[in-house]
Amino acid sequence: MSNSENHEQTQSKAADASIHGDFSKEMSYGDYLQLDKVLSSQQRLSGHHDEMLFIIIHQASELWMKLILHELEAARLLIQQNNLEPAFKMLARVSRIQQQLIQSWDVLSTLTPAEYMQFRNSLGRSSGFQSFQNRLIEFMLGGKQSKVLSVYEHQPELHQQLSQALHEPSLYDASVKALSMRGLEIDADHLQRDWSQEYKGNASVKAAWLTVYQDVEQYWDLYELAEKLVDIDSRQQQWRFNHMVTVERIIGFKSGTGGSAGVEYLKHVVAQRYFPELWSLRTDL
Repeated sequence: MSNSENHEQTQSKAADASIHGDFSKEMSYGDYLQLDKVLSSQQRLSGHHDEMLFIIIHQASELWMKLILHELEAARLLIQQNNLEPAFKMLARVSRIQQQLIQSWDVLSTLTPAEYMQFRNSLGRSSGFQSFQNRLIEFMLGGKQSKVLSVYEHQPELHQQLSQALHEPSLYDASVKALSMRGLEIDADHLQRDWSQEYKGNASVKAAWLTVYQDVEQYWDLYELAEKLVDIDSRQQQWRFNHMVTVERIIGFKSGTGGSAGVEYLKHVVAQRYFPELWSLRTDL
């Protein structure tokens, strides 16, 4: 054996010896992540092999949504404080997370219609339509609909959480306020609108964003904020589109398990834009 091989073996043994192996009194990787809870939460009700895929895709999506909300809530607070720069990293992270959610539909689409029908009845009336975190994301982006709260009346704490979010300014409301704080003219009644109502386009907001885009050098931070918002809006639309295509591929035009119109409902929402002025101004530039 050569000297270099002996040296490599000695280094390897030294590295192995340094690995900590006794966790009887210390926190391990599994302890920190509470993997006993996480990995025991995939309970197939049908026993069908492919139900595991269905459960894990949706559980993983909910974890990503939790992180999206964590980032959006922090970003909104920073924008409300007129502290835009730190918010950009958070908004960029949201876009990356959305990409993970978009790609998850590619994995779920490996589920064929025949396979899904083997366990669909086990879902009962449960449906992704009932995802409260998805509703919170929609509310955060300005897609407010008070009628959806009825789905959560059997869970008072969730109902209260959603009701509170419904009446709070959205991420975009905070961004519009940031325009005003920089001296750009926004209609006063729009700055004090009813936050529980779905956001509608406003001429003064569009004019303010146009000013930003026409003088990028002066308003660089607002311009960057706008583009970060467009990234999020664009990816949210991609996520809805991939959702629609995946559902059509698996169940065609059947009704959803929760009673929605399935693909027809998804076709309706796929064209939704949360930040309308940021899209319409592009025609006027």
